[in-house]
Amino acid sequence: MSTLLPNAGNAATSPIAGAPSSVEVGSDAALLAQTALAVEAAGSVLRERFGGVVRHRTREELMAALAANDDAALDVLRPRLTSLRPGARWVEEELAGGALPPGEWWVVDPAEGNVNHLHGLPEWAVTATLVQENQPVLTAVHLPLTGETYTALAGGGAHLDGRPLHVSETSDLGLGLVATSQARPDEAEAVTRRIGSSITAMLLDALVVRTSVPATLHLLNVAAGRIDAFWQFAGARADLLPGALLVQEAGGRVSDAAGRPWTPDSESMLAAAPGVHAAAVATLSR
Repeated sequence: MSTLLPNAGNAATSPIAGAPSSVEVGSDAALLAQTALAVEAAGSVLRERFGGVVRHRTREELMAALAANDDAALDVLRPRLTSLRPGARWVEEELAGGALPPGEWWVVDPAEGNVNHLHGLPEWAVTATLVQENQPVLTAVHLPLTGETYTALAGGGAHLDGRPLHVSETSDLGLGLVATSQARPDEAEAVTRRIGSSITAMLLDALVVRTSVPATLHLLNVAAGRIDAFWQFAGARADLLPGALLVQEAGGRVSDAAGRPWTPDSESMLAAAPGVHAAAVATLSR
């Protein structure tokens, strides 16, 4: 197994600040394949738990139901991923943001879009991303209800069930389908108001604006060329790192909302097709 270090002989420009330009692809591709199998196995557990709306009368009941889904998926994910990369540490808090301590980490969301799962909505997934020195080097995202698995390897491209992904060729934001998401419940009022004003600005400049959770599913669609741009203020690492790598490897641009290089410590994210990135920055900067 390789050490997932940059391959200096095959460098490429990366839109994620400080990201590895590429990695060695042989055994790293095998590691990615095993990571995909792990999220698929966890996804089958969540699929069996999916059905009608899970009623909850209090915040405590809701949190308990969310935790039960997380725990069911983690019981599958944690041992599989730990065996794949025994030296990698584990991020315990999936809603946490900001930079990670140095080293190698598994950043996992065992039930991305968990609240949708509990409400009988289909937009949820299982994600696992290996991060080295705060940069995603591989990721696997599984959508249990469709059976789709999205994967990306730094320097190795982005794929949907083995087929290459490419971002949109749209060059006019006025023809663009764009999307945003709420980072977490109980967001600070200043962030909430900024979200609202950004949606208004995009409603004026883009063709259509979608607003829903979770962020990862919007980012998958940017990587696949279905959505032209996604932005979010604040955010959790587990929401943004998988999609950041997928969009980057599909040829998109990843920055903060002002166009500066994006890192897990950034206060915002913009992931867009190259042809509309500058216009989206201008809209979000108004």
